[in-house]
Amino acid sequence: MLPTNLKLPRNNVLCIDMRSFYASVECMKNNLDPMQDMLAVVGDKKRSGSIILAASPRLKKKHGIKNVSRFFELPDDPDIHIVEAKMGDYLQVSMEITKLVNQYVPKEAIHQYSVDELWVTVNGLEKLYGDSWQVARMIKAELLETMGLTCSIGIGDNKFLAKVVMDLYAKETGIAECRYEDVEKMLWPVPIEQIWGIGKRMMRNLNRMGIVTLGQLADFPVERLKKRFGIMGEQLYWHAWGIDSSPVIGDFQKQEQKGFGHGITLLRDYRGDEVFACILDLCEEVCRRARTAGQTGRTVHLGIGYSRENGGGFSRSRSVALPTNITMEIYKVCMQLFREFYDGVSKIRRVFVTLDNLANDEETQLDLFMDKTKQKDLGYVMDQIRQKHGAASLLRATSFTDLGVTLNRTHKIGGHKA
Repeated sequence: MLPTNLKLPRNNVLCIDMRSFYASVECMKNNLDPMQDMLAVVGDKKRSGSIILAASPRLKKKHGIKNVSRFFELPDDPDIHIVEAKMGDYLQVSMEITKLVNQYVPKEAIHQYSVDELWVTVNGLEKLYGDSWQVARMIKAELLETMGLTCSIGIGDNKFLAKVVMDLYAKETGIAECRYEDVEKMLWPVPIEQIWGIGKRMMRNLNRMGIVTLGQLADFPVERLKKRFGIMGEQLYWHAWGIDSSPVIGDFQKQEQKGFGHGITLLRDYRGDEVFACILDLCEEVCRRARTAGQTGRTVHLGIGYSRENGGGFSRSRSVALPTNITMEIYKVCMQLFREFYDGVSKIRRVFVTLDNLANDEETQLDLFMDKTKQKDLGYVMDQIRQKHGAASLLRATSFTDLGVTLNRTHKIGGHKA
């Protein structure tokens, strides 16, 4: 049980989730009704195995289509509209939504969680607009009136409560509220796998401990949870009581960069002797991002995922003596890891490269036996040319072969067409 003298912070936090966001934006672009028409957003209409990124509510209800379904699973229904994803459009609309919310609250009260979801702290708006419900109704109505988009809104004393009540209740009712006093009734009977922040692996671990519902998690000794899961176990315990100490006001855009990573799921299976061009392209992008941030790194990670036929893969890392953001140095380490841990026969479908253990570039020491200045300057010059003339204006020769991935990705955002 919680201490009786525990003082819990009280805030008015909204969690706003745009319903079927990609599909709704495409419906509005095509003069369709997001709630009544059937529309599917796919990554690539030319690939039958392409993932359905979004489906309108009616398509989900009538045909059981989910966001993880494949293009070929769509039924032969003439009423279904099929469009390719345009990530640039969704990002633009997302920014417009944030601007609309910014009319009600200052920027430091807005925490963008994803392209279609955000938290908004509406403390102190009672004299202007009314209570949290009235503010939520105003935002919901204005989004529908000005953009034609529907949303679900959760209201809580903190971000966790607002998010969870939005997931569990507001998606059915439009707006829902959960305060500390409501946790036992509204959240404790819920299976833990339905609670935000608890994935399948954690669910299985908790189930083995006899914890099936959030209420059982709240009654479990916090010391045992901490011993089993560390700081995460303690956070789970407090969340089970509806307590979340994360800030609701602040600069949520500025975050400490811990590393630079870039990965890709390949359009086809690659042989071991083909993947070098893909690795080089990924190293180039990782180092470009590091240079743009004025950072270098000492630890290089290479991840390889084998095709579904083979299964498995590996993820290994290696540190270098001096921090670097030079593409060919990172590439050399990646190829060493690849040759050392690749099984030699499996087809490859996923590749990622990460650079971390960061340091400021100006703090990097020079190697007495190798003049890196020219190599570093070359990287920065290449970055400047690409920034001025476009990402595809200057590429390595291997990027223009059918083994490279950069040329195809320059026209995409988040792996999908811009």
